[in-house]
Amino acid sequence: MRTGLPKQKKITDIWFDEKDPLIHIRTHNTDLKKRLAAYAEQHPDVCRQTDADPETGCMEFDIEKGRFSFRLTAPYSEERREAARRYARESNVADRLK
Repeated sequence: MRTGLPKQKKITDIWFDEKDPLIHIRTHNTDLKKRLAAYAEQHPDVCRQTDADPETGCMEFDIEKGRFSFRLTAPYSEERREAARRYARESNVADRLK
């Protein structure tokens, strides 16, 4: 969807406090909107869409704490990168992807 907003204004806000049992998410991110909408449809008791602005493409959701998470990944070490390269070469992974 073209909204006319520059990418700098297409933000995702995720906020919660220690008291409220819900996490509030406001996003322009298409992938996140689709994932949250599908989740809200499958699990309306723990997640719901609260607002949508078709003009800007923004959607808002409330989701129970414990149902939404962030995954932090450590950067790969050079040794791990080299091991992955070696495995890919030895396994001909690139040939199978064609």
